[in-house]
Amino acid sequence: MAEDTDMLPPPGRNWKIPFLVFFKDAKFVFKRDDIGREILSIALPAALALAADPIASLIDTAFIGHLGPVEIAAVGVSIAIFNQASKITIFPLVSITTSFVAEEDTIRKIADTQEQKGNDLEKGSISDANSKTIMPLGDDDMLENIKTMDETIDLDLENDFEMTRKSVDAPSIGSNKGKTKVERRHIPSASTALALGGVLGLLQTIFLISLAEPFLSVMGVKSGSPMLPPAQKYLVIRSLGAPAVLLSLAMQGVFRGFKDTKTPLYAIVAGDLTNIILDPIFIFACRLGVSGAAIAHVLSQYLITFILLFKLMKQVDLLPPSLKDLQLSKFLKNGFLLLARVIAVTICVTLAASMAARLGATSMAAFQICLQVWMTSSLLADGLAVAGQAILACAFAEKDHQKATAAAARVLQMGFVLGLGLAVFVGLGLGFGSGIFTKDKSVIHIIAIGIPFVAATQPINSLAFVFDGINFGASDFAYSAYSMVVVSIISIGSLFVLSKTDGFIGIWYALTIYMALRTFAGIWRMGTGTGPWKFLRSRSLP
Repeated sequence: MAEDTDMLPPPGRNWKIPFLVFFKDAKFVFKRDDIGREILSIALPAALALAADPIASLIDTAFIGHLGPVEIAAVGVSIAIFNQASKITIFPLVSITTSFVAEEDTIRKIADTQEQKGNDLEKGSISDANSKTIMPLGDDDMLENIKTMDETIDLDLENDFEMTRKSVDAPSIGSNKGKTKVERRHIPSASTALALGGVLGLLQTIFLISLAEPFLSVMGVKSGSPMLPPAQKYLVIRSLGAPAVLLSLAMQGVFRGFKDTKTPLYAIVAGDLTNIILDPIFIFACRLGVSGAAIAHVLSQYLITFILLFKLMKQVDLLPPSLKDLQLSKFLKNGFLLLARVIAVTICVTLAASMAARLGATSMAAFQICLQVWMTSSLLADGLAVAGQAILACAFAEKDHQKATAAAARVLQMGFVLGLGLAVFVGLGLGFGSGIFTKDKSVIHIIAIGIPFVAATQPINSLAFVFDGINFGASDFAYSAYSMVVVSIISIGSLFVLSKTDGFIGIWYALTIYMALRTFAGIWRMGTGTGPWKFLRSRSLP
């Protein structure tokens, strides 16, 4: 573990411009060193897990589509309501859990290692005292013994340091090779996250079931509409799975804090495959229609929850000694900050869709297709954000500023390269494959207008999402929330102005400004060496 004194620069070699941190070891962005392997081992499973659910949802939609246009439209509205309600609670809970668990687990490992070292030293002292024999020594013998003792002390110190580093850096879940037994540990943040997830899930169930019809009415499904009965059935049954959704995502946050993204991936794949298998059975064989689709989805969510809970209980003592041991105030304080952030993000995207809808059905259809591609392509960048958050949370807990700097710079560089690749892929893919989404030539024509924006903003989007993970890893929740509110205010103003003057293109100009400002907020915080990054202003150049 690096000490603060290690970060003091030699005279005359201060980092006058912390912005240089973004280019630190840029030529090694693809190097498979320790930090590179650690990032990829977390990011790849996380990205696959994030992609698994949308893929399963597409297959789910294909099954429901065979029931008829009324049913697919009804389910689409219900899913939109459920997802919006879930987004408000899910994002803050998962983000906070990952950071807090990573910090607490790292501190616990350091304390355990130091305690073990103390016990070993005490045993060694007793053993040495009992084994001492007084013998007359000559001058040469004394010099040889002193030299041997010095070498032994140096070797012991190196071994102690290496043991501490390995104990802190070693993944604790999903990678137990060579371990005969893993002790269950008490992580207060894990217990708090599960308690909050369960309570929020139950509240969401009650909330959605009791207000299902009013919500559907707000979404345009009025009384007497043929969509109302299937939409209400689907939403009510789907709401029964809210506790499972919140609990499973809270546990995913815990596993991410342990730097283990493989276990959630396996659980999600198992649940999604179950959903895909049960869909045709319940929808067609049992003739339950949209109700069968909802039941299949709810059962798959509970399966994911039980798998994660089973795995987590082997590693963590989830029952806190007392209610006082729960960190409710810490969670709620930072949760409300991130809630404000989620609301600001939701308003921007929703307002953009609303502005597109006012331009007519053709423009709205084109905008929706472009928006879905624009947002879906961010899943890989989200994987890097998860890796950055977990690694940085551990590094800051260790006060290892050198690792924090190296990890942040590497994930940002990887994110930028990923964004460049996505720009080419999305640009060519959407240009040649827009016919997959629609056969309407007018819609395809407007999609072609939006392609340059969707493609060109990919590097900016990737950096923005990775910066989110970096801010959360540094527990910089307040700055993340306040900066997003400011960004949203500016972006909303640009949406109103540009959509009126430039129509469809104006909306995409405004969304580009929105993502560019998000990225700028991250660059400014870290690049100026403020907040948790103030140590950068006293670091030495590499």
